[in-house]
Amino acid sequence: MIKIGQIGIGHNHGEAKMLAVKKFPELFEIVGFAEENEEWILKRGNLSGYQGLERLSVDEVIEKSDAVLIETDVWNLTSVAQKCIDAGKHIHMDKPASGTLQEYKHLLDTAKAKNLVVQLAYMYRYNPAVQKCIELINEGKLGEIYSINAEMSTFHNPDYKKWLTNFGGGIMYILGSHLVDLIVYILGKPEKITSFLKHTKLDDIDFPDNNLAVLEYEKALARIFVSSVEVNGFGRRQFMVSGSKGTVNICPIERPLTVTYSDTSIADATYEDRKINLSFEDNSATGRYDQMMKDFYAYIMGTKQNPFTYEHDYAVQEVLSEIIGGVKFYSKNIN
Repeated sequence: MIKIGQIGIGHNHGEAKMLAVKKFPELFEIVGFAEENEEWILKRGNLSGYQGLERLSVDEVIEKSDAVLIETDVWNLTSVAQKCIDAGKHIHMDKPASGTLQEYKHLLDTAKAKNLVVQLAYMYRYNPAVQKCIELINEGKLGEIYSINAEMSTFHNPDYKKWLTNFGGGIMYILGSHLVDLIVYILGKPEKITSFLKHTKLDDIDFPDNNLAVLEYEKALARIFVSSVEVNGFGRRQFMVSGSKGTVNICPIERPLTVTYSDTSIADATYEDRKINLSFEDNSATGRYDQMMKDFYAYIMGTKQNPFTYEHDYAVQEVLSEIIGGVKFYSKNIN
């Protein structure tokens, strides 16, 4: 049994993480949660994920826990995580990481030296179609990878877009990080990065809301498109990987999860669309964080090894930082 607490309820995925932990009382004993901002207590303190839990101070959560969920406002994630690591606690940290690259590297280096688990909350790591795609790559079924096309857009409301003005890189920092995580896992760090961060100023809100990044490798190209102004952007969210032997296309990525596969035996006509449909359970509806939390437990207990290493997590932040011109916060206004 692992004693676990949560610091912060301001992250948009914070309650969902606590709800997932609550599903596994045989794995986790929840000690409580901490939130220093009373405005968040008013907004989210009564959500079902926190009902019945004791509200503690940050220091009390750290003291009472073996492992901590870091679910603060984005700009505080790395500094709070460092405090937990310094105290010898395993952490599940929401994304994207904050602070300077040096601060984030110090966090990961300290955790590695202490043999502490750091699990980043990139949800697409647990998308079953993405996992199958990575399996096919590792098995050589797609051949040498030449192309990745990744899109994660939405048509955001004005309140959400005002919150995004807090962040350098805007929506690329918040959502593009998910796609950087997968691309770096598959292809490693790129040789060259070119970014196009456009400001449409729709609704008179000014931030990078229409963004493209191109990651260049020796033979491969990866394209990341992230927008806050794409009508039905959610329905076009895509992760497509194409290699010398085959292509996997996940579009939409969820709700509904739709996947097609083609290889050189299926695509036997050059100028016709030849593919098969693959069926997967869409876990975004049933509990997308359930397996993530079960893995967090397994990593701590040593029964499973985290495939996303400290070095990988740092490389993701390096690439993301270069795409957006450095991690920075223009303000710290909650939504």
